[in-house]
Amino acid sequence: MRYCWAAFVWLVAVVAAATAQTPSPAPQRPPIIGIAHIGLRVSDLAAADNFYGHVLGFDHFSLDKPTGGLMLNYYKVNDHQYIEIYPTLANLNDDRMTHFAFETTNIQQLRDYLDAKGVKVPPAVKPGLDKNISMMIKDPEGHDIEFVQYMPGSLHSSHFGKLMPVGRVSQHMIHVGVTIHDRDAADRFYRDILGFQLMWYGGRTDTETDWVDMRVPDGTDWLEYMLNVHNPSPKQLGVMHHLALGVPSIQPAYQTVLSRGYTPPQPPKVGRDGKWQLNLYDPNDTRVELMEFKPVQTPCCSSYLAPGRRGN
Repeated sequence: MRYCWAAFVWLVAVVAAATAQTPSPAPQRPPIIGIAHIGLRVSDLAAADNFYGHVLGFDHFSLDKPTGGLMLNYYKVNDHQYIEIYPTLANLNDDRMTHFAFETTNIQQLRDYLDAKGVKVPPAVKPGLDKNISMMIKDPEGHDIEFVQYMPGSLHSSHFGKLMPVGRVSQHMIHVGVTIHDRDAADRFYRDILGFQLMWYGGRTDTETDWVDMRVPDGTDWLEYMLNVHNPSPKQLGVMHHLALGVPSIQPAYQTVLSRGYTPPQPPKVGRDGKWQLNLYDPNDTRVELMEFKPVQTPCCSSYLAPGRRGN
């Protein structure tokens, strides 16, 4: 019996030692499938509603503060994409953009993955006031980035399939643009850690790079680096911190906004990326770019990343 017990103790010790020597597998990044929303401050909620609700044709729902009073309006592009409008712009010199967000399929796994990569993350993820689970982090530029997982029973899921009028000018937010001063640092974060892929880059001339399009790893939307921006005025920052709405054809979209009483500063034009585009501005000078999905001319500076192919 003593020998059997000794053998058992030895076996337990061997298993424990083997287990101690086997490291836990590193957390893997879950899918990041697209842009979820952009948050924007406005000074006049009624004027903002005329632009986002009437001119662009988006319907919305709202979220109130726990203490009472409106927190924000969600202008719905589709079931998974929103323009969040906050009536909090008291100083017209402030940045209009509060944050931007991407959707993931597993927020807890993403939090653990980023933590393992040395990114500062919250101690835990938990439901917000809207009952989705999300977390906010900062990129190397100091921009606030939110990652969200839509949950059953949330404010958003309760409106799935609703509030999407046929007359809205677009059904898909295709990119968000933000200022980037250090491209290498941004690439280490967005490309090397988050898995974004270089989709296209170009500039005002063929010899400079002013814009870098980084596509989400598991979808078609992209983040646009706005480079070569130095000490922008509030109006210039509204041009840089922008959102783009995809349209099948720019001319019908142009005629739609004209018919709703909005005259863009310039008519549609083909951009350096070879796509038709039209720049609109909300009452606080945030740029909303309407853009065709496909180029009609050869883009300058670089070719487009083909679907399914990894960028450099």
